[in-house]
Amino acid sequence: MTELWKMSATDVAAQVHNKQLKPSEAIAAAINRAEATNTHLNAITLPLYEQAMSEAAMADEQVAAGDELGPLHGVPITIKENVDMAGLPNTNGVPAFANLMASEDAPLVRNLRNAGAIVIGRTNTPEFSMRATTDNPLRGRTFNPWEDLASPGGSSGGAGSACAAGIAPLNHGNDIGGSLRFPAFANGVTTVKPTSMRVPVFNSSATAERGPLSQAMSVQGIIARHAADVRLATSVMIEPDPRDPLSPPIPWNGPDIGGLPTVAVTTESAGYDIHPDIVALVQRAADQLRDAGYTVVEVDPPPIIDSAREWFRSGTTEMEATLDPALREFGSDTINQIFDWYYELSEILDRDNYIRAFGDRTRLARQWSIFLNDYPLVLTPFLMRPTFDWDYDTRGLDQVKDLFDSAIYSTGINYLGLPAGVIGMDLVADRPAAVQLVGRRYREDLICDAMEAIEDRNGVLAHRLWNRS
Repeated sequence: MTELWKMSATDVAAQVHNKQLKPSEAIAAAINRAEATNTHLNAITLPLYEQAMSEAAMADEQVAAGDELGPLHGVPITIKENVDMAGLPNTNGVPAFANLMASEDAPLVRNLRNAGAIVIGRTNTPEFSMRATTDNPLRGRTFNPWEDLASPGGSSGGAGSACAAGIAPLNHGNDIGGSLRFPAFANGVTTVKPTSMRVPVFNSSATAERGPLSQAMSVQGIIARHAADVRLATSVMIEPDPRDPLSPPIPWNGPDIGGLPTVAVTTESAGYDIHPDIVALVQRAADQLRDAGYTVVEVDPPPIIDSAREWFRSGTTEMEATLDPALREFGSDTINQIFDWYYELSEILDRDNYIRAFGDRTRLARQWSIFLNDYPLVLTPFLMRPTFDWDYDTRGLDQVKDLFDSAIYSTGINYLGLPAGVIGMDLVADRPAAVQLVGRRYREDLICDAMEAIEDRNGVLAHRLWNRS
């Protein structure tokens, strides 16, 4: 029989509901896997094993009593250490915030727990959750389970590493420029960055509200090994919460579009020297979608470079105004140097130009909305280069520039606020790599459908990792 830690969240939930598996068995298996792998990986920074087993015992009793069970009853999950959990610190990877305690669960945590999920631990994030790799002076460095020198991605690198290693089938993360999708790419797993504001957000530990562009671009999500698990957990997380007045009460499943959506496929690189094996992965995914019955057409969407440039200009302008004071006071020399390079590569806008740029965001989003009306899904590269070394962004201005130039299909999609899924496909330069599927606003369901079709034909990349260890 398959070891319990290898099971998908969907299978765990189904077997718990059918009384074939006890929640305590599923949670114990996840904890045992964490104890076997996490000492090296440092993916989980705050283990909650005793609390998790206590909650699992109560979940066992609910099953035995015939109580109504939530869709995630007894499923192990991890929560990134930049979202509030009541009575625990929200460190955001910063030593000065080691004792910044949360008074209540964030909405997504409440939604997941209400659905029956059991949190086994908190996962690592870089300082201020603002790097494409995961290392900080409070918790240390997270390792990629495929290779020690490879980055686990960021900023949800702890979640990505834990997922690929088999610690938990569901792992929370968030994404303002690629922080769900970088780890999915680097660890060879699966995620969906939902539509902006789709998942309600609120941190009781926060001292101020986020800037307007951050509110428009940042979103919460799930990293998993299976597309069906991403669907299951994200559909739970989107339940509205009164603490977030911007979260829309839009159901998970959108209206019938009359058959399978047409998929546009592009490898337009905006002048970046895209790796040929990344192009090959996009073409493989296109062929797999054709085999599943999708109509796949090679046609370029509106230039993503325009949105990526505006993400960088407007984003760094807002960060310089809102985040920079805390960064300079509490951040390490490493994160401050990286931000200096961010600013050097970008353009800090004055007030009038920032307002104009924010307004012009609607024009860029309109172009994509019109395109997506004809092509409801767009298959793209994600990172246009192989997974980078864990310290690549500390090596100099040129390396930071290379990361951003290769990631225009990440940052540009955040600026537009569109949903996008990333699914691990194969190894490129002996490290995991993935492709991306962009969808219409609030049509994460269509993205998950297509990712499941790819997964059925491509297999689950993490299984190769387990088979070789």
